[in-house]
Parts: sequence; structure tokens; C-alpha cells
Amino acid sequence: MGEEEHVDTNGSANTLTYQELKHKTVAQLREIAAGIEHEAVKGYTQLNKEHLLEALCKALNIDTFEHHKVVGIDKTAIKAKIKELKKKRDQALAARNHAEHKNILRHIHQLKRKIRKATV
Repeated sequence: MGEEEHVDTNGSANTLTYQELKHKTVAQLREIAAGIEHEAVKGYTQLNKEHLLEALCKALNIDTFEHHKVVGIDKTAIKAKIKELKKKRDQALAARNHAEHKNILRHIHQLKRKIRKATV
């Protein structure tokens, strides 16, 4: 996730993230914006929280979305297996083998669930 160094009024440096900014009040966001010289935060006193949050993220180069990571499994190998199973699925469907088709769909579903469960 995008992070930026910010020196607050006490002089201590802390790292701001989108989630931290999102949980701050409008007054706190305006206080942060007051210390920033950037085109995006001009007129910060007139901005509501949503627009102020976007402007601060733009000024501080912070991503406005969270990146999810897959931990504990080999996502690439699972995706390759899913791709392989999709080819088998198409073959089973063309051969009108409904039992095999159903089994393959179930297996693909289980692999996708495995990836989602490992996502943090």
C-alpha cells in the first residue's frame, strides 16, 4: 500500500496510509492539508471529507485502494491448474460427459476458494 512520510506539528515523523487517513476526522485531515504545498489540496478548507481524502492521497502519492496479497500458497501454480482444468472442462462439455464436467467445475471452485482464503 502507498505510504508517505508526514511530519506533524510535534515534529515526529509517522507513516500515513489510506486507511489511517480514512479514519481521521475532517478537522484532522484539514490540519494535515494545511502543512502541504500541493495543487491538489488548494482550497482544503472548503472540501468535504471525501474530496479532501482524495486530494491528500494525490498530494502524498498514497494509493486509494488496498492491495491484497496471497500468503501461504503458490498462487501461480493454482492458477495454472485452474487453466488446465478449464480446458478439460471444455472437452468434457463437448463430449457431453456431464458427470466429468460437474467434477471439474467443483474442483475449479475449490481451487478458487483456496486462493480467496489465503488472501490477506
